[in-house]
Amino acid sequence: MRYLETKKARIEIIPMIDIMLFLLVFFAMLTLRMIPTTGHVTKLPTSSTAVTIPPPKLLVEISADGSLLVENRVLTAPQLTDLLRQRGSSKTAVTIAGNETASLQQVMSVIDAIKAGGATEIGLATRTAANK
Repeated sequence: MRYLETKKARIEIIPMIDIMLFLLVFFAMLTLRMIPTTGHVTKLPTSSTAVTIPPPKLLVEISADGSLLVENRVLTAPQLTDLLRQRGSSKTAVTIAGNETASLQQVMSVIDAIKAGGATEIGLATRTAANK
């Protein structure tokens, strides 16, 4: 009689393979930094000659109160200089994203701190005049 025969238990591995492949892709994207990091909302100044540049190695944000945000940390200008010196590379591309209310003196002090740290590639983030 076939009714009384016991069937051998099977473990289905196809769903487990799907989950493992999903985790592999997720961690590969996370490792390669393909998932963009969230930044702070700043009102960038506008420029009619704005061009697209490659993503910076270091983004320095000047907030409305004049504080510097670097890698989600609030730093002073001397601390920014020390951070760049620790990185050691003169090819570190630094982009300054200043708030539209930031003064020219604040921007110049950040540029001075970046140059004192040894970085030579400095960019200013703006938005095009049509994106107001």
